[in-house]
Amino acid sequence: MLAAGPYTVELSLALLIVIVAALFTVLYLVIRVISRTLGLPAQVRAWQRRRGARKARRSTTRGLLEMAEGNWKAAEKHLIHHAEDAETPLLNYLAAARAAQAGGADERRDGYIKLAHESMPSADVAVSLTQAELQLAHNQLEQALATLKHLRRIAPHHTYVLRLLRRLYEQLGDWEHLRELIPELRKRKIEDPEQLRALEVRLHRALLERASLTTDPRDLTVAWAAVPRTLRAEPGVLGDYAGYLIERDQHDDAEPLLREALKHRYDDSLIELYGQLVAANPNRALSFAEGLLDGQSKNPILLLALGRLALHAQLWGKARGYLEASIGAGGPAEAYRELGHLLEQLGEQHAALDVYRHGLAGTGGPAPVALPDSIRPKVNAPQLDEPVTAPPPHGARPADEDVKQPTDH
Repeated sequence: MLAAGPYTVELSLALLIVIVAALFTVLYLVIRVISRTLGLPAQVRAWQRRRGARKARRSTTRGLLEMAEGNWKAAEKHLIHHAEDAETPLLNYLAAARAAQAGGADERRDGYIKLAHESMPSADVAVSLTQAELQLAHNQLEQALATLKHLRRIAPHHTYVLRLLRRLYEQLGDWEHLRELIPELRKRKIEDPEQLRALEVRLHRALLERASLTTDPRDLTVAWAAVPRTLRAEPGVLGDYAGYLIERDQHDDAEPLLREALKHRYDDSLIELYGQLVAANPNRALSFAEGLLDGQSKNPILLLALGRLALHAQLWGKARGYLEASIGAGGPAEAYRELGHLLEQLGEQHAALDVYRHGLAGTGGPAPVALPDSIRPKVNAPQLDEPVTAPPPHGARPADEDVKQPTDH
């Protein structure tokens, strides 16, 4: 029995349970309807997001396939079509930038790079690296340098940034900045030790060459002083420096450097330079070079250098013997020239001409045109100083034939 004021309601327990269950069910359904109605906009938005994500995945996949096939314009279109709905729009924009550059659209490429920055500011390193790679690939060296300097500030020890900087400095010929970068490259073990040493050799050879072209003789000395001691014995570096000294007639400065290097390791390029020295004591220089003959007695470069040194020492017979030995060992054209000049000065003109002729015959290239043993002018044949004229066309009169003109009667 339920009583409320003057009213009473009496019902069985079973009916009460049924009524309470019905009321609970109705109340639950009402609450669910209200909740679903209120949450409908959010559900619609979630559905739209899922639908957009599916479209973005399909579009991204299609764009990547187009890129793999080299269809740059189509790839660019698919990659950016639903980029805002993609899970990682950054990747879409970066891929679209690569496609745009491949298609020759630099302005759109830069626009996609900017969008990539805006989509994920925390990925500045990744985006800037992509930008630098694209600029390098498109030979935009100054822009790439600015991008890599920015990267160096925000990621000073990034391995790939250092590698790209090394490559760019070498392309630009910026040897001073590359020299400053070498210690970091060695510390981070970015390059193989042999490759790094070869890079240092190229670097210092370039710096020596630049110093040799200036008017201040001190520049060459400063450039040589900057060469690490571990590289001064490299034939390329030492040979360049000694060659520049010889060009400036500083033979007495070049001689001890070459002699010390040749004591430790024989090298053809260095002995060739040693043979060009005008030493203060030519006999001493010749004696040192002759000490290198052990194991190199048939080396044409060494024999040529010995011949030149003997010429400087005015030992004509010894010089002739060394030069002839160099030629006999297949020496270069310089050996023929030196021997021919010596023979001319000795008054052996015919022997000198014979040497010159053999030297010219051994300079390479196609063989001379075969000629008969005896060339004699034939009757009515054009001589060497007469132009050869083509015969007149069939039916035409020769140019020198008199043409009879009709006479008036």
